[in-house]
Amino acid sequence: QVQLVESGGGLVQAGGSLRLSCAASGRTSSSYTMGWFRQAPGKEREFVAAITWSGGRTYYASSVKGRFTISRDNAKNTVYLQMNSLKPEDTADYYCAAVRDYTGVYYSRRTSDYDYWGQGTQVTVSS
Repeated sequence: QVQLVESGGGLVQAGGSLRLSCAASGRTSSSYTMGWFRQAPGKEREFVAAITWSGGRTYYASSVKGRFTISRDNAKNTVYLQMNSLKPEDTADYYCAAVRDYTGVYYSRRTSDYDYWGQGTQVTVSS
């Protein structure tokens, strides 16, 4: 089992920045690909970014590419999402998720492929 706890959400003006953190505990000795997803009110949860266990590969939704950066510090069991140039349409609850990575290069954009989820952190971007 892996437990995930997000932090760093809040209220920010358009054009501003936030850094989200996701701290993992439990069976963190295994290799996990980590993902960030978000869910706006009345909408489906959607993929934002993912990073493989080694950190060697990162993936982004087209809507955030160039503005958001995912990174990880395996020594601290923490994954980060640096969000710059925020827009009102980025307003959502942000969730981190984990899935076992047996190959070193696995990732997915589908929520159903992830085994563990955090409780979410709210991000509100005002115009």
